[in-house]
Amino acid sequence: MVILVVLVLLLVFLVALDQFSHLTITNVVKVSKISGLGKTTVGFLLLAFSTSLPELSVAAISGFTNQAGISIGNVIGSNIVNICLIIGLAALLVALRRREPRSMIPSMAKEELGTLHFGLFIASLVPLSLVYIVYASWLIGLVLIGIFLLYTYQLSKIRIPLEEANSVDDQMRRKLRLYVALTLIGVFGVVASSYFIVESAVAIAEFAGVPKTLIGATIIAFGTSLPEFSTSIKAFLRGHPTLALGNIIGSCFINITLILGITLVAPALTASPLTINMVIYSDLVIFSLIANLFLWYFLTLGRLSWREGAILLFIYILFLATTLGAIHIRPSL
Repeated sequence: MVILVVLVLLLVFLVALDQFSHLTITNVVKVSKISGLGKTTVGFLLLAFSTSLPELSVAAISGFTNQAGISIGNVIGSNIVNICLIIGLAALLVALRRREPRSMIPSMAKEELGTLHFGLFIASLVPLSLVYIVYASWLIGLVLIGIFLLYTYQLSKIRIPLEEANSVDDQMRRKLRLYVALTLIGVFGVVASSYFIVESAVAIAEFAGVPKTLIGATIIAFGTSLPEFSTSIKAFLRGHPTLALGNIIGSCFINITLILGITLVAPALTASPLTINMVIYSDLVIFSLIANLFLWYFLTLGRLSWREGAILLFIYILFLATTLGAIHIRPSL
């Protein structure tokens, strides 16, 4: 009887997730149109920060309870999910919907493409550098938070001229705060629905006798990226790829700067500073770097069709196989 209730709740929250995602995308597009920031920038700032709340909560809790290693693995793993699974699956879904091998990437303004490239650059360089220097401390955390604040400030000052700007009247401009509020309500609903979906899925998996290690490596790891997944897939399918790319790459940037920074700084605030041996995350960093480089290449070519999506999904499957121990990318010493 209990498991039936959980199944019903799972279906209810899946429907709620879809509706809140629709509310979020509808209003964030209006915010982009009125503010003149551009869909990529709005996705990079407003949407990405909001959908990164699960990772942020994990970082705060794990940091203050001296379990920072959990958050570090989570943010790097979430970046792999964001790039490989979400964009890869979106490319295949859009291709099936259009029934033609056309790229999802439209022509973008130079500033928008530069934003995406910079986000990928930071998401690639920081983890690789931390593995190279071996140990990460609270001082590095402060530097990462500083990078986030500085780039966010610079990005907020950029205005991209849009063709729709002429159609924006004073009445619509007065509703900007309303659209921002509705966007945040939608994101809150997405995050809350995602949480209950994960909890329901875990309960069902435990009832079915699935090992906890497998649950952690699949359901929970994917669960923190579910807000990005739902909003980005919805944006891709509704014809807003720049918004979706801004959301995904912005989330990767926020994970590696703000969230990783908080993870490293939080223990120092509890009078128990620590240093993290980053070498143990080298496998995650390798896959994250591979995913970022492939997406960088696809963006540079301006091509993202089902073929590119299949490549990204293959990388994710390889990552899952490595994580679950089916294959090893490094020999045992």
